[in-house]
Amino acid sequence: MKIKRALISVSDKTGVTEFAKSLHELGIDIISTGGTMKAIKDAGIPVTYVSEITGFPEIMDGRVKTLNPYIHGGILALRDNPKHIESMQEHDITGIDLVVVNLYPFRETIQKPDVTLEDAIENIDIGGPAMIRAAAKNFKHVVILVNPKNYAEVLNQLKSVGDVDQKTRMALAKEAFTHTSEYDACINNYLDKQLNEDSFVESLQISYEKIQTLRYGENPHQKAAFYREKYSSEPGVANAVQLQGKELSYNNIVDVDAAYNIVNEFEEPTATIIKHTNPCGTGIGKTIFEAYQKAYDADPVSAFGGIVALNKTVDKQTAEKMSEIFLEVIIAPDFTEDALLALSKKQNLRLLKTPMGKDSPDILALKSVNGGIVVQSKDDQPLDTSSLKVVTEKQPTKEEYEQMLFAFKIVKHVKSNAIVVAKDNKTIGVGAGQMNRVGSAAIALNQAQEEAKGAVMASDAFFPFTDTVIEAAKAGITAIIQPGGSIRDEDSIKAANEHNIAMVFTGVRHFKH
Repeated sequence: MKIKRALISVSDKTGVTEFAKSLHELGIDIISTGGTMKAIKDAGIPVTYVSEITGFPEIMDGRVKTLNPYIHGGILALRDNPKHIESMQEHDITGIDLVVVNLYPFRETIQKPDVTLEDAIENIDIGGPAMIRAAAKNFKHVVILVNPKNYAEVLNQLKSVGDVDQKTRMALAKEAFTHTSEYDACINNYLDKQLNEDSFVESLQISYEKIQTLRYGENPHQKAAFYREKYSSEPGVANAVQLQGKELSYNNIVDVDAAYNIVNEFEEPTATIIKHTNPCGTGIGKTIFEAYQKAYDADPVSAFGGIVALNKTVDKQTAEKMSEIFLEVIIAPDFTEDALLALSKKQNLRLLKTPMGKDSPDILALKSVNGGIVVQSKDDQPLDTSSLKVVTEKQPTKEEYEQMLFAFKIVKHVKSNAIVVAKDNKTIGVGAGQMNRVGSAAIALNQAQEEAKGAVMASDAFFPFTDTVIEAAKAGITAIIQPGGSIRDEDSIKAANEHNIAMVFTGVRHFKH
């Protein structure tokens, strides 16, 4: 079916004049509205004002301009239905074969810090979604374009065969319905937040776009894909630039996210090595090389095949050191040219580049369950050092305080029940995911061995019994940081006093399931 007439009315004017020029050269008549018409006309391209078609001016500040039978009849008419053709002839309606429309920038408007409800409402498009949905519904006879990236493909087909094939028409229609559904979801979420004081809307509408199909999921028999929240620019794995290496796997992505979140806790040069979402080693140094060396020394056995995250630019010295063992992924804010050259010898090693930065407070943590999802705000509450409470007779030294704060930042990223033993700004023992806290402590202390003498211990939740304190004392731990809040707190405090251990309560728990 030959395309004879196009309607163009877009908010995103990327490439629109070039596209309109090509349509004109193909002999296609163009009708348009407002700012789009002006842009096309100013480019010297013949264009008909929509009011000349409708016989009615744009009114109410442009709120009403395309909601008219001469527009929607031209879009919705079935060209292979004799009754529709008869109606078009009777009412002097001319068909519209190509609709190029995208919507008022509602999402961009509500992201402005000083936006008012009135501003937001005025940026809710009405005529645009109506035209898009009409054209998408009638894709057999009408081509719908909502994304400038598709202009080239449509032009290529028009120039080569004089029409757009049905498969492309259907794909463009699907994209159009996605465009309007996401738009409505954004409006729904915004208005819901205006009505609800908490951050959890009554009807959660979320939109993600596929980045890639993955080879498989956690295991080879599971299918998987990687999606990014649409319109997101948050730093992290979803928006990272891959500089080299083979495709990320499902497990890589999950582990990289865990690693990135740890180093993002710190301003000082910090490195961590992750296995199965748990840190096998994390270190702070005066340089990023020293930080990585500490992270590696914490558990050289587990580091093999690990995921590394660093919060500073990777230099040549650090890159050469990392090249000495097999690693799956390295993520960092940047890499020097010398570092990239050194790491390029490991062709399968994935290198990801992303800045450090905190998530927007609107970002929610989602987890699927059978038949639904549970949603929560992220565990990103900074530790208020002024609220720390020393509950033992022994006061921690300045060094112990610093090490406890370091360990407590790490322990919130370890699977519960979680115990971290730290010394000299590095983890020396990590116990994760055990069914009881003393089990996690035993694993962490066994890993620390003799280094545990004079080290500190952090726990993600309170001690329900004295057993963990007693095991810590046997290993030579001198200070413990934990949330407190158990009905048996006094028992733990008493045990700490008996073994000359300083104990600090944070009042903040960090379960991670």
